Amino acid sequence: MTKLKGAVAAGHSITARTAESILKEGGNAFDAAVGAQFTALVVEPVLTSLGGGGFLFAEKDTGKQEVYDFFVQTPIKKSKAENLDFHPISADFGETKQEYRIGAGAVAVPGLVKGLFDIHRNLCSFPIKRLAEEAIYLARNGVKMNSFQSGIFEIVKPIYESSDSALDIFKSKASPGDVINEGETLIQPELANTLEILVKDGCQEFYGGEIAESAVSVTEEPHGHLSRRDFESYRVIHREPLKLKYKGNSIALNPPPGSGGLLIAFSLKLLESLGGDVPKFGSSDHIIQLAEIQRMTDSARVESLVEHKIKMDESLLDKEFLNLYRDQILERVKAFKGTTQISVADGYGNKASLTSSNGEGSGIMIPGTGIMLNNMLGEEDLNPGGFHQWKPDSRVSSMMTPGLLKMKNNKTIVFGSGGSNRIRSAILQLILNITDHDMSLSDAVNAPRVHFERGKLNAEGGIDFESVSQLESRYPDQKIWMNKSLFFGGAHSVCVHGKRYSGVGDTRRGGASLVL
Repeated sequence: MTKLKGAVAAGHSITARTAESILKEGGNAFDAAVGAQFTALVVEPVLTSLGGGGFLFAEKDTGKQEVYDFFVQTPIKKSKAENLDFHPISADFGETKQEYRIGAGAVAVPGLVKGLFDIHRNLCSFPIKRLAEEAIYLARNGVKMNSFQSGIFEIVKPIYESSDSALDIFKSKASPGDVINEGETLIQPELANTLEILVKDGCQEFYGGEIAESAVSVTEEPHGHLSRRDFESYRVIHREPLKLKYKGNSIALNPPPGSGGLLIAFSLKLLESLGGDVPKFGSSDHIIQLAEIQRMTDSARVESLVEHKIKMDESLLDKEFLNLYRDQILERVKAFKGTTQISVADGYGNKASLTSSNGEGSGIMIPGTGIMLNNMLGEEDLNPGGFHQWKPDSRVSSMMTPGLLKMKNNKTIVFGSGGSNRIRSAILQLILNITDHDMSLSDAVNAPRVHFERGKLNAEGGIDFESVSQLESRYPDQKIWMNKSLFFGGAHSVCVHGKRYSGVGDTRRGGASLVL
């Protein structure tokens, strides 16, 4: 009997083990990704939820590529801003803080449930009951909180303290009034029941049945925007990937209206147009190049969305627009989003990259289901033009960028990342580490990262701090992180090279990988 092959990388060892067990039974990469996503709902509850959305990048054994867009949708009708339950909380990352808005007014139409069922119908070979089996067991019997997951709860504690229904599920038994701590067991019987209902009755229960009715009861006008029509009209969108060449390597990314893939493509095209030698990794020239590319792409994002009203589409890669930013970068260089990721490759030739998010969570639970709804309308990174400016009944643009890198040397990398607005910089640096700096997948994932945004240079522990300090006059607003941090994303990735498989779980976000 031929030994089954494959690899998986994910945000939790239990998530990865679910995918591994499905692959070992003969399931394909899409079975494994869907099964792992169900499990992630239980073991990574802050980062992903049935109340959120996501994307799947799929490459079938035939070579056909497709992106499943099941990200959140803006409501059909806006409620009056002054009546909304829409208020700020501060998430404490330890070395920095970030403000988010939560409440019923921050909830967009969730797409994850319909996305998983659509993927299952089109790409999977196992019954959905089997794929949700581990998740249902863990939700009903409990999972022990590891240090990373309990740390995430601590970061967004204000969200869970804002809701008695959320705190009732995720509270600490040892420390009353606090969120669950490391080593404690999280039991979610309502979520287990909900998963069993969905497995039995299908996704229509979520979008047209009692679950939809319960969701609308806590998110409708005047405090929120959602209606039954929002749920009933939600659709998964199938898209062609955004494809480009970079130094002879083929890259396929999440296309517009997702912004992350386009900005990564924009960055790579700008870098390729610069020419010249690749700066030594970690040098001041390398940091400047990364910072300036990120500065320009952040500027491009804001200008294209807000000032010039350019669509977030391939027009951002037009030569005229590209040249404008290339010239600015040349001048300056010479002058020297809760998210989880599952990457799977199987021995049949299928590859799956599934990125999902609940934002940080809105604090609003769908009564009786164990599901926390997203806060995507309260994510500043997703609303660069300002809150309440969104267009009704539109797919929200996301930084999430599941994708594929096919190299000249026959290696294929399946990648994606969590990390809000840092997703684009995490994936860009992963690609550059592999293509320009000739790193192994392990080194490329684990190498220290730089993130530049709004005039602030963030440098991760492991970067040559002397190189960073030399740039103080250029970047006076600096943040040097002493250690690796989830702030810089979580690029869980796998590699296929001939018949050899490998995987790397990004430790910044509790990552784990398994190879068959």
